[in-house]
Amino acid sequence: MFESKTVAVVVPCYNEETQVAGVLETMPDFVDLVLVVDDASPDGTVAVVERHIEGRGDAGPEVVLLRHERNRGVGAAICTGYAEARRRRIDITAVMAGDGQMDPDQLDALVGPVARGRADYAKANRLFYQGAWGTIPRHRYLGNAFLSMMTKIASGYWHVADSQTGYTAVSLAALDLLDLEAVYPRYGYPNDLLVRLNLYDLRVADVHLRPVYNVGERSKMRPARIIPRMTWLLLARFLWRMKEKYVIRDFHPLVLFYGAAGLTGLMSVGFFVRLVAMWIATGVIPGINALVWALTAISSTQFGLFAMWFDMEMNRHLNCNVSAPPPARPAGEEEASGQAPPGEAG
Repeated sequence: MFESKTVAVVVPCYNEETQVAGVLETMPDFVDLVLVVDDASPDGTVAVVERHIEGRGDAGPEVVLLRHERNRGVGAAICTGYAEARRRRIDITAVMAGDGQMDPDQLDALVGPVARGRADYAKANRLFYQGAWGTIPRHRYLGNAFLSMMTKIASGYWHVADSQTGYTAVSLAALDLLDLEAVYPRYGYPNDLLVRLNLYDLRVADVHLRPVYNVGERSKMRPARIIPRMTWLLLARFLWRMKEKYVIRDFHPLVLFYGAAGLTGLMSVGFFVRLVAMWIATGVIPGINALVWALTAISSTQFGLFAMWFDMEMNRHLNCNVSAPPPARPAGEEEASGQAPPGEAG
C-alpha cells in the first residue's frame, strides 16, 4: 500500500520474454498487485511470467497473468488490466511497460499526486527532465514533441507534454467514469485517454521523470504507419471533444471560433491555389486576389488563436503539475537550509 491506498500495476506485454522478468523482480514494495497482460505474444513471454509466479512464493506483490487470445494492441491490453483493477476496487492503478523502460524507483513520484488527492491521473513527462535531449533519441524526442503539441489542442490539457508516455497512474474514481471498451486500442491510446479524461474535467498531473533508454527494449513503432493514423485520430478526437464538451454538455462560443478558423482556413487554401494558378497562366498575380488570400489567412489564424486561448482558460483548473523529488539529502540539511522540499511548500 502507498499512504493507506492500495496500488496495482498493469504490465502490458507483447514479445517481452527478455525484459519482463526484470520488470517483475524490481517492482516496488508498496505495490499490492501486478496485472501482467499478454497481448498474444508468439514468443516465450507467458512462460517467463508463469515461472516468476511459481517461484515467487510469498515474496513481493501478487502477480496475475491475463491473456488475450489475439493481438489487440497496447491500449486494449492496458484497458484489460484497468478493468481487472476496477473489478477488484484497487485505489490507484499504474502502468509500467514490459520492456523495462520505466524506472520502478520513480513509481512513488507518479503515484503520490493521485494518492494525496491532488490529481485524478498522473503521467510521466520525460521531455522536460534535465538531460532529456541527450538521452532520448533525437527523432523520437522531436516526434514526441510534435504529437504533444497536437494532443494539447485535441485534449484540452495545455499543460501536458510527452503525450506518448505510458508511465501513468490513475485513481479508481476516474476509472469508474471511463468507458474502457471505447478507448482506442493501439498506439494512440494515451492521446485518446487524455481526451476522455478532459470530458469529465479530471485533473492531470505532468510529473517530470528521468527517461530510460538502451536497456534492451525493442521499438515496435513504424512511423510511416503511425503518423497518418495519429493525425486522423487526434483530429477525430478533437472534433468529438468539441461536440461533447462545448455543445452537448455546456455550450461555449469557442466552438464558433474554431468553426470560423476552419472555414476561413479552407477559403484561404482555395484563394492561394487560385493565386498560384493565375500566376502560372498569366505571369501576373492580381492584387485583389493576393489581398483576399492574406485576409482569410490572417482571419483563420486569429480565430484559431482565440479559440485556443478560450479552451486554455476553460481547462486551467485541471493543471496540477509536479516534479519528481530530487535525490535525498543528508539528514538535517533541509532544516538547516530553512526551505521545504519541492512540492511541499504552501
